Amino acid sequence: MYKTSGRHSSGSETVNERKGAYLDWRRSRRLSCQTFLLDQVGMSERFDCAGCKESLYGRKFIQAEDGAPHCIPCYNKVFTHACAECKELIQHNARELCYDDRHYHEQCLRCSRCGRSLADERFTRHGTALLCNACFCSEFSSTCVACSKTIQPGSRKLEYQGRTWHEACFVCLGCQQPIGGKAFVPDDDGHYCGPCYENKFAPRCTRCKQVLVTGGVTYRDEAWHRHCFVCAGCGVELAGKQFTTEEDSPYCVQCFTNTYARKCEGCSEPVTGFGEGKFVSFEERHWHQTCFACSRCSASLLGVGFFPEDDLILCRDCSTLS
Repeated sequence: MYKTSGRHSSGSETVNERKGAYLDWRRSRRLSCQTFLLDQVGMSERFDCAGCKESLYGRKFIQAEDGAPHCIPCYNKVFTHACAECKELIQHNARELCYDDRHYHEQCLRCSRCGRSLADERFTRHGTALLCNACFCSEFSSTCVACSKTIQPGSRKLEYQGRTWHEACFVCLGCQQPIGGKAFVPDDDGHYCGPCYENKFAPRCTRCKQVLVTGGVTYRDEAWHRHCFVCAGCGVELAGKQFTTEEDSPYCVQCFTNTYARKCEGCSEPVTGFGEGKFVSFEERHWHQTCFACSRCSASLLGVGFFPEDDLILCRDCSTLS
């Protein structure tokens, strides 16, 4: 967006200076425009126009940057610009507007749509056309989703999924602060900044109660940091390892085996359910599946009937021999 402002310069050259997103018209120097009378300066001293060489006594003149005096017609011919719109010279005493290295009469710099003068007005270039602020907003500006007001050309805006907001209107549903260029998380009702979303929706670790930002493990529908999900015995992390629970506390294989595992009636080794697979239990007694066999003939008793006899377990054949 741009804005032009200007003022008449009597006997002076007008130049433009770009300042931010605006054009500001200022005098770069004051040119002298004086009238000399014959009785003020002796006739023997010549004072001629640097262009046409005619005497400047009794005539108005303008002194150029190099100090050389010029009569008004010569100055206009040599130093003034042609208007980009009407192609006429912009006289030394007229207000001259300059935009994009092109020069205009004040009345010639106009909106391409409504024709209003752009002097002292904000305007925007759209392609090759110059549009006043009202015309540009009417045809091309977006409307803010939050406040329903037009987003003025040149103002900061944010776009997401085909919708547009003023930067100040795109705020977090939690803290109500502008999100700006920060990361955000969309929700059905709006948007949350990262911290507010974490505080409201992110899962918390079952052990330390802090927010789980990335990673973590889930056990029994509960979330844990990886470094918080550890063996209750030795404290080693259990993520990605075999473990079991006892009284709702997780244990690694080694700690569970040393502390809670029962002994196999057949080989006296711990029965844990790890590695060797399933096991068999009968009247508070436990066997590895490979160890569950007849106490006399060592025939496997898996899937067949057996007969307990004191501390023994017997197959049908051995039972009949007793």
